[in-house]
Amino acid sequence: MQINNFSRPYILTADIGGSHITAAICDIEGHSILPESVVRAEVDSKSGADHILLSWKAAFEQVLAKNLTSSIAGLSIAMPGPFDYENGVSYIRGLDKYEALYGLSVKSWLAQLLNIDQDVIRFRNDAESAIAGEALSGAGSNCSRVMGITLGTGFGSAYAENATTKDLNLGSHPYKESIADDYFSTRWFLRRYRELTSDNLSGGVKKLAELAQGSTLARELFIEFANNLSELLADPIDRYRPEVLVVCGNIALSSELFLPQLKKNLAAVSIQLAQLGELAPLIGAAAMFDTHYGSLFTN
Repeated sequence: MQINNFSRPYILTADIGGSHITAAICDIEGHSILPESVVRAEVDSKSGADHILLSWKAAFEQVLAKNLTSSIAGLSIAMPGPFDYENGVSYIRGLDKYEALYGLSVKSWLAQLLNIDQDVIRFRNDAESAIAGEALSGAGSNCSRVMGITLGTGFGSAYAENATTKDLNLGSHPYKESIADDYFSTRWFLRRYRELTSDNLSGGVKKLAELAQGSTLARELFIEFANNLSELLADPIDRYRPEVLVVCGNIALSSELFLPQLKKNLAAVSIQLAQLGELAPLIGAAAMFDTHYGSLFTN
């Protein structure tokens, strides 16, 4: 990849998941992903640093090999935490993924592997990226004040005002006996189900949603989840006064079991499901280049 000048803001963008990477090209003038550019590849996140980073490099090269545009202005990455997003250093440990990257300057390694300047590589929290994407081009695109949450293996939150998004980090807030992240993620459903039945639930929230078709207990778990979530979000909603609350993440796939109760409890705000799926964090990460474009590297 060679550094040069550019005339159109195309960004190579990626979302790092626990077992995969999704990469694509974003045209940030329209905050849209070139659909034919999307590449999704499996990554062994428990392997060594070399293997992980080379897997990412291979995905980037697959995107660029499609020759959909002659140049891109930078590389953006939606990355799970804990991570030093400004300096590009990973502090992920104890999460059964990417432990080999701990303390590593991922930015420096990628700059060497891709033969580009570190200044054109930017990182953003993955949940914040997803919510930023929905605020720009998805469920919140017609609103000036958007609050979003991601519900999955962890609990993410962010607030966007006039297209500027900041991480709210509600997951770290004290809640009940620990912190919010322990109550609004997949592991809460598994723990609560085990407390009530003494059984381990395999298949996660998706399986629990299937059980809910014939199980009062399973349905009540989703109602309890909605009531807890309403309790946590009441103060932030009162503070920020969002026009819409956007619900993202895999748990949202079972929204019919908790969204009606959530809407009932939080009647003061419009609540919408995310619209962009896996494209949201790609757009949100690329949006870091909205106000300043880095140097071009061409394929």
